[in-house]
Amino acid sequence: MRLAVAVDGGNSKTDAALVREDGAVLGLARGAGSSPHHLGVEAAADVIGALIEELAPPERPAEALLLLAGVDFRDEEQAIEKLARQRAWALRTRVRNDTLAILRAGTDAGWGVAVVCGAGINCLGVAPDGREARFPALGPITGDWGGGGDIGPEALYAAARSEDGRGPRTILESRVPAHFGLETPMELAHAIHRGQVSERRLIELAPLVFELAADDAVSAAIVDRLVSEIVSLVRVATARLRLEKSVFDVVLGGGLLQHAERRVVAAIAQGVHRTAPGAVVRPTAAPAIVGSALLVLDELGAADAAKTTVRRELEREALTIGGRDG
Repeated sequence: MRLAVAVDGGNSKTDAALVREDGAVLGLARGAGSSPHHLGVEAAADVIGALIEELAPPERPAEALLLLAGVDFRDEEQAIEKLARQRAWALRTRVRNDTLAILRAGTDAGWGVAVVCGAGINCLGVAPDGREARFPALGPITGDWGGGGDIGPEALYAAARSEDGRGPRTILESRVPAHFGLETPMELAHAIHRGQVSERRLIELAPLVFELAADDAVSAAIVDRLVSEIVSLVRVATARLRLEKSVFDVVLGGGLLQHAERRVVAAIAQGVHRTAPGAVVRPTAAPAIVGSALLVLDELGAADAAKTTVRRELEREALTIGGRDG
């Protein structure tokens, strides 16, 4: 039985799995984020290499599939593939963007549209004939807004303006600083300014915005903006692939979408259906590592029973290494 390594490398965490051709999961490891956009190619490869070493394959795997956040251009894929060859992780290594993992984890159709919203946001569309619609997802320089890295700072922005009167009153005024054990938004701003609280930690506020949206107009407006961004991504991907009249899955994944409330999913679906009435919009709680493992088994030509096995085992095992946030 041939072996394969599957990797899902996000901005905040990386999962790696050693799987056998029959679907058996021989090892699962979790480490820090491995986005080359944030770490650089060498450092990202170091994170992945350490996880593969932890998995300790008994023989050189036939395939390694690395699905990574922040890999948006072919030259980036090639650079990491070159490092992988040098480090001999597998007989063949391929590198793609991590949105493929969400799409494969969320649907067995082999095509459709996936939106990933975790620390950042991205979208991928795949047509039945294999054509792809992709977006570079490098933050503001590529027009992105909507991950936790945007929603968290937006919450503090609104809280600060509520405190001094420049903006509307919002529950965020008290709840945002309270999350960090502080009294006011200005105290939090001062703590960030002095380096006492890392600005990166503002990402932690994104779930709070969703929690308050039902009762707080300002929080609701932030969530509405995210819904609009998701709808725009799906609309453009659908148009590029000429799927407007097709029936297809729109899979929502990542930490902010995989357990999205029904009202949020309904709002996304309402927007998507304006241009693609046949789209089936639904979140997937399946860990992205499931999608990477399924894709690498696809490459091995594994049987359907093997894919059922790997999905079952990874969905169970992923819960034991830190949960399902994307």
